[in-house]
Amino acid sequence: MALTSGDVLGWGVIGFGWVARDYAVPGLQAAGGRLVAVADPNAVARMEAGALGARAYADTSQLLADPAVQAVYVATPNHLHRAAVEAAAAAGKAVLCEKPVAATLADAEALAAAVRRTGIRYGTAFDQRHHPAHAAVRNAIAAGTIGTVTAIRIAYACWVDAGWTRDNWRADPARAGGGALMDLAPHGIDLVEYLLGEPLTEVAALTQQRVQAYAVDDGAMLIGRTASGVLVQLHVAYNCPEALPRRQLEVLGTTGQLIAERTMGQTLGGTLHRIDGRLGLRSLMPVPDAEASPFARQMAAFAAWLGGEGAADAFSIERDLHTMRLLARAYAAAEKNACR
Repeated sequence: MALTSGDVLGWGVIGFGWVARDYAVPGLQAAGGRLVAVADPNAVARMEAGALGARAYADTSQLLADPAVQAVYVATPNHLHRAAVEAAAAAGKAVLCEKPVAATLADAEALAAAVRRTGIRYGTAFDQRHHPAHAAVRNAIAAGTIGTVTAIRIAYACWVDAGWTRDNWRADPARAGGGALMDLAPHGIDLVEYLLGEPLTEVAALTQQRVQAYAVDDGAMLIGRTASGVLVQLHVAYNCPEALPRRQLEVLGTTGQLIAERTMGQTLGGTLHRIDGRLGLRSLMPVPDAEASPFARQMAAFAAWLGGEGAADAFSIERDLHTMRLLARAYAAAEKNACR
């Protein structure tokens, strides 16, 4: 589909859970888009969508047949991503799909094949690359503010107890594809590529099922290395108390360090500091557009990309497939090294 400057993008949403309702839809509206329709088998979700002025459908095919829907945001459980994207691609709709691409690498590869075959515009919703503080980190790295980057450390953790997950697909390995590693690590893997302009090429991981009483990993530690030699450490967890410091990005370089605190996650804000490598002085760094929602920035970037603006690879199914392959390798490594 082609957009021209000034067009209002008409969105359809497949799967109207809390991420779509509380973050994505307000984001697309803040970005100047229009919520046209929602498809969800849940009657309560359809009622909530109707209260927002959207047409509410029980079936995805009804949404895809709506001519006012120009782009589709897929926010279903992971195991349903492939079918939703394949249907949207067959209908010629542009798609922004929640991460991870799919619950399994095989489904992700099939999804990508449908995108290539139909030629639709597709993006995976890695909202962390649209956080204002992370954009400031990327610019600071490019400007040489901390010299040569040697390592990146990311903590992205939360508390997800068994009660919260009793009826939640994220605790079901068949629907989610994994636990904390599958849910949270894709953001960190993708963010490393965004910050450095190069992807991870090597990964290993260990997982744990230590605290929460469900069938998926409740914590994981991933390590990796880029082709140029930057080392990466990523800690993700469902077993970290919410009151602890649990969302932090650190970039170490030969002349200093950047620390973004409370930026990983759906919420806006947080802080960015630089620590001088010679004197150890800590200074607050400016963040342009600091209070902007990463979801609103993501939706605006996707609409601009559909209109031919911005970088040609602002969204890339091939890059997202690489992330999925790294996740598969990380889980394979974790299984190999599991305690028996």
